[in-house]
Amino acid sequence: MHAKRVERHPPQPTPKTSEDTIAMPRPTAAQLAYGSCTVVLSTLAMLLLSQASSVLAITVIALAALALGLLVAMTVPAPRTTEAPAGAPVDEEERVPTTL
Repeated sequence: MHAKRVERHPPQPTPKTSEDTIAMPRPTAAQLAYGSCTVVLSTLAMLLLSQASSVLAITVIALAALALGLLVAMTVPAPRTTEAPAGAPVDEEERVPTTL
């Protein structure tokens, strides 16, 4: 008995759709830090102030804290990138006028 030889072809690349080319920005370190701190501190504050003891109340507080943390993280301003115009000359050093 001889085994049949099966030829394998390399997989064909799939065409990129518009969904594949949309770049989703990653969160910055500031967004992660502010959002995480907001979730932890607001959860702690709401649990202490409400003195919640039921599972439903604790779940509502946790979900509210997560929503608040997401809101804070999304409103942190993104870092600005300033680029010179395409034809602008690049200065090697900054010249400061002086008076004698």
